[in-house]
Amino acid sequence: MAPLIEARGLKKTFMSGEKSLTVIDGLDLTVSAGETVAIVGASGTGKSTLLHLLGGLDRPSYGEILFEGRRLDALSATALARYRNATVGFVFQFHFLMPDFTALENVQMPLLLGGERSASAARRAAELLADVGHDDRGHHRPGELSGDAEQRVEIDRAIARNPQLLLADEPTGNLDRETGDSIFALLQSLNQTRGLTMVVVTHNAELASACGKTLTLERGRFVAAPAARR
Repeated sequence: MAPLIEARGLKKTFMSGEKSLTVIDGLDLTVSAGETVAIVGASGTGKSTLLHLLGGLDRPSYGEILFEGRRLDALSATALARYRNATVGFVFQFHFLMPDFTALENVQMPLLLGGERSASAARRAAELLADVGHDDRGHHRPGELSGDAEQRVEIDRAIARNPQLLLADEPTGNLDRETGDSIFALLQSLNQTRGLTMVVVTHNAELASACGKTLTLERGRFVAAPAARR
């Protein structure tokens, strides 16, 4: 199967005063369509930076990122924005729902920004909320929702435009175990029913083991997982 997204010799360096800090260092990655990939590793190893690069939120210092064979790192700012808005969905540990808008309005927002008519966007948002069991919460604002409901609304917003790739950065990290399990079950369902490709950064070993592939990031590169003890 051809890769959906691929990184070749990826490197990302930041300046810290007069010194440079290399966070991603010569990394290679291939993710096929429909695959679920967990990225694990200690804090500060570059996991979130990698997601930002794959999602077009930042550009690499060196190397290439290809989506369906097209180089993202060579795109103009306008073309990269179109890629982010139409092709990628983002889910973060702490939701970025707009507090003054209802759940329904939050889910509608990417559709409206994409040029969809208001009535059509409202129907689509209502369908998505119903799919995750929160059709009765559409007129609640984020501050009136539980942590589980807030995260489900964020996931709905992330998939509203039917992205090909979902990037999730610690999607269960701010939730208790039971709630986190329900959120990951929702992500698994999206993969199975929609064929949604997912790259998930997580410290949750059970969540990582449920993904099709687990990669360990250390000092900006993927390393082989330690052998199991006998």
